[in-house]
Amino acid sequence: MPNQRKIICYIAISLDGYIATKDDSLDWLFKVEGEGDAGYAEFMKNIDTVVMGRRTYDWVMEAEGGKPPYPDKETYVFSTSEHGQKDHVKYTNEEIVPFVERLRKESGKDIWVVGGSKLLHDFLKEKLIDEFIISIAPTLIGTGIPLFQEMDFETEYRLKDVQRWGQFAQLHYELKK
Repeated sequence: MPNQRKIICYIAISLDGYIATKDDSLDWLFKVEGEGDAGYAEFMKNIDTVVMGRRTYDWVMEAEGGKPPYPDKETYVFSTSEHGQKDHVKYTNEEIVPFVERLRKESGKDIWVVGGSKLLHDFLKEKLIDEFIISIAPTLIGTGIPLFQEMDFETEYRLKDVQRWGQFAQLHYELKK
């Protein structure tokens, strides 16, 4: 039986745990001195499917000047208002568990859950995030969009690796089974 595709969240956060300011700005992130691409290119070699929420997708599209950010990857955007497929993207509002079960049955590489916070919460609630790769920027932004929403459940992860990329500390966790 082939290896099951992993669901991975690869993301950067502020030192106080935010993925963006309240107005969706990442300016604070780009001020931090990194080293190379923090392993992004190597990570992307093992990904062929990208999953994100609509708000995250809209932000990425604006940042990319309207150009699809992952044209060589199968991209799913969770949205309640858009449906179908257009511009290299499949819009969906499926239930998370059947969606993931379907993707995992398909042959392919790993699956990247880009964000945002609400979609990630829905995946976490069902214990569907197999790994986290979190790059921590040494910046306190005080308020914003937290990586993790308030939860009424626990999920245990095991530290797999720690790396330094310039001023970023990168923690790699895997779901404890």
